[in-house]
Amino acid sequence: MASSHSHPWETARWLGQTPTILQTPIHAEQVKNMMEIGQTVKVRRVRDRISADVVARIKKNPKGTVQGYKMVDGSGVGVVVQFEGGFSTWFFEDEVERA
Repeated sequence: MASSHSHPWETARWLGQTPTILQTPIHAEQVKNMMEIGQTVKVRRVRDRISADVVARIKKNPKGTVQGYKMVDGSGVGVVVQFEGGFSTWFFEDEVERA
């Protein structure tokens, strides 16, 4: 991933996202560490925002596929992960790792 993008909106376009939907610009460092759409990831941990039912399903098979990105807490970028069985939810970057 190139870090030559000098403007955050250029980085957003490079990710294939529409810059106008972003509340906070994405910076090159965030892009470098970001999971790629279509990439298989494994859930490392979850915070309490996820229901017990979903946590139980993830524990059975913690691997899923990155489907997209989500702006979180005003400055971070989370990933939306789809799991076997068709359900999906989003995670902070530190909750998932490349599988």
